[in-house]
Amino acid sequence: MMSLRFFLLLLFQFSVSGILAINNEDPTAKTMEDFSGYPFHEPTDYPSAPPNSLLSFLRVDTTTLQNQIDELSTFSDTPAPAVTRILYTEKDVLARRYIKNLMGLSGLSVREDAVGNIFGRWDGYEPDLAPVATGSHIDAIPYSGKYDGVVGVLGAIEAINVLKRSGFKPKRSLEVVLFTSEEPTRFGISCLGSRLLAGSEALAEALKITVDGQNISFLEAAQSAGYAKEQDDISSVFLKEGSYSAFVELHIEQGPILEAEGLSIGIVTAIAAPASLKVEFEGNGGHAGAVLMPNRNDAGLAAAELALAVEKHVLGSGSIDTVGTVGILELHPGAINSIPSKSHVEIDTRDIDEKRRNDVIEKIHQSATTIASKRGVRLSEFKIVNQDPPALSDKSVIEAMEAASKELNLTHKLMISRAYHDSLFMARVSPMGMLFIPCYKGYSHKPEEHASSHDMGNGVKVLAMTLAKLSLK
Repeated sequence: MMSLRFFLLLLFQFSVSGILAINNEDPTAKTMEDFSGYPFHEPTDYPSAPPNSLLSFLRVDTTTLQNQIDELSTFSDTPAPAVTRILYTEKDVLARRYIKNLMGLSGLSVREDAVGNIFGRWDGYEPDLAPVATGSHIDAIPYSGKYDGVVGVLGAIEAINVLKRSGFKPKRSLEVVLFTSEEPTRFGISCLGSRLLAGSEALAEALKITVDGQNISFLEAAQSAGYAKEQDDISSVFLKEGSYSAFVELHIEQGPILEAEGLSIGIVTAIAAPASLKVEFEGNGGHAGAVLMPNRNDAGLAAAELALAVEKHVLGSGSIDTVGTVGILELHPGAINSIPSKSHVEIDTRDIDEKRRNDVIEKIHQSATTIASKRGVRLSEFKIVNQDPPALSDKSVIEAMEAASKELNLTHKLMISRAYHDSLFMARVSPMGMLFIPCYKGYSHKPEEHASSHDMGNGVKVLAMTLAKLSLK
């Protein structure tokens, strides 16, 4: 009787093993899949499929992608639905750990550089070739939304999973990049990580003495997060031109065009060039009641007049692509019954035409000088903080994105990015391109920011197909 039971047990075990083998399932991997929500298998029945034969195998797990976006949004210094995630804070470090874990679960080899740019690589079958990169950022300005940048990081990881599930094998390695501090929130420097990757020696030097609003130095903050262990480490971040054969960033549009026109995909041809200005006026101040109007030298009114001048010069450029914003206007001493003795103004102006934007900056400078003279105040500072050139998407990358959109039967259009992104600086390292997906009413940098699972799925598919095409070049 015992021998019969033993035989039946062995038969059952062999039968289960046979079924698992047929279904290409391993119990340990199955448990990990159930726990993580990620598939660990790579199908073997159609390896190395060229991109045009991948169409029927591209499956995006939009439910898991949305769940990951929701979970990442909980690493925030403000309650839901708002997201606040500032560089090198506790929540930022936890969010980074979350992304690195997902990269590892997707079978990517993970490394970090001296300022916290994170790289997850899937080795191609010719790993010595320059890889194809994709990615974005996960830091978030105060009280913003959960899709800006994040779609380009989690969506990139999912694009890798899509290709793995399809059985595709890349020739060139594929690399997902999480860029450090695309937002300028803490240290006033936008695209900090990608600027350094592009080899900005001036920025590397400036960061050695840069401090935040609480007088914490960049190096102290970086070290508290586990980076910049030595002061000279920052220059080790620099990449040589050609380090990547191509770079593609997936992003929500942050504008209303795609949604309004009912289109699925935006293919970015150029990124507008941003410039940031800091202006300060100094007057005499005084008591709001005791100093009569003809005797005032009001630094606050000088700032207000300059703000209107910015609008005038931007509108006078003759192009809809020229924009300008007075985003910060601070008055000192900031009391209702005190005439402002100082004013601080920060201006953002950008255009896809560098000369036209620079002409606007010069006119703003002329207006600031004229206003100071007319109002009897001193123009104590007029500083151009940054004056970046625009970036053009590479023709070969545009063609790959267009071909992918067409093969997937997705409506698309060529368009300009008026917001700037890490792609602006990655264009200095490699051929660059960007993909936009629609977002609700064009909302961004606010809690109402939203992209549908359907639109994200389309974006991930186009990204996956584009990466596949570029990896085989």
